[in-house]
Amino acid sequence: MSTSATTIELKSTTEPLSAAERSAILADPKFGQYFTDHMVVIRYTEGRGWHSAELRPYGPIEIDPATSVLHYGQEIFEGLKAYRQADGSVACFRPEANAQRMANSAVRMAMPVLPEELFLAAIDALVTQDAAWVPEDPEQSLYLRPFMFSTEVGLGVNRPSAEYLFMLIASPAGSYFSAGKTVTAWLGTDYVRAAPGGTGEAKCGGNYAASFLAQAQAVAEGCDQVCWLDAIERKYIEEMGSNNVFFVYGSGAEAKLFTPKLSGSLLPGITRDSLLQAAADLGIPAEEGLISVDELREHAESGAITEAFGSGTAAVVTPIGGFRGKESEIVIGGGKAGPVTMRVREHLLGIQHGDVADSRGWLHTIVPAPVHTA
Repeated sequence: MSTSATTIELKSTTEPLSAAERSAILADPKFGQYFTDHMVVIRYTEGRGWHSAELRPYGPIEIDPATSVLHYGQEIFEGLKAYRQADGSVACFRPEANAQRMANSAVRMAMPVLPEELFLAAIDALVTQDAAWVPEDPEQSLYLRPFMFSTEVGLGVNRPSAEYLFMLIASPAGSYFSAGKTVTAWLGTDYVRAAPGGTGEAKCGGNYAASFLAQAQAVAEGCDQVCWLDAIERKYIEEMGSNNVFFVYGSGAEAKLFTPKLSGSLLPGITRDSLLQAAADLGIPAEEGLISVDELREHAESGAITEAFGSGTAAVVTPIGGFRGKESEIVIGGGKAGPVTMRVREHLLGIQHGDVADSRGWLHTIVPAPVHTA
């Protein structure tokens, strides 16, 4: 498969998982526990650029103990999904947006940018090769994890690495969503996720490692996730532990969406952006701005805020039943999933699976529909 940058050499496995074993996995894939038969690997060397691209059998990689990523953390990643369509074809949802966000993360982390055409070629190659792993169930998908890390050997700390490895792996994913189930978020004030000028806008592993302590605190307090506040005043809501956050004001024809604005410390979620656009298609006004914890409490108690939900690639939309802090508890919409939340969720899922017209050209078809002959 050719691109303007390089060619992806196909080295198929001689020992793919049997159809029976694959079917057993797809019956209950969970999330991130099972992986398809292949992966894509592309190398970068300073002065040479991207090279040695290949699709090869999924398996371990070997690195030197002095490999720079192990010591200085130059690593970024993405997450996106491929969906089985109603006609049997397979399409990926907005991969160009993921390519652009990965490029932005690379710039922030002083890493080389993988060209968009090469990013898409890797996606196309792996999904085409492992198309049998894309679930038929409309609540499931094939989760794609592109990632890149520094591979130069040596402990010099005064400059970025001169060598990198881009990889792409895939994992069948079940539904994160359980009908009627909501999550509760912990309004943590002891820790911050990111500050303006930091790496909050980059999708890098360090941001997630730094969040685990706060997430553990949230669980210890009986909550499902942490809700991050701003790093400066510790009062404005920014995002959840694993997704962006939305609030619904009003109901019925008067409902509108509100989400914290991008400030340089929030991750610009692709699902977030998709929902803002999809809301317009549904005739639901949406805006971005600031909302403090005090305002959230006041608006929830007055009934102005009627629903809340999180948005992200893995779960798409997760209803939020309430927020809890050290001195208070805020219940949203009686702690139940609301109708606007469910409406935008079903609309976006419908687009992803081809059941709703893709008016914005978000679907990137990889495997065409099978041809049926008489």
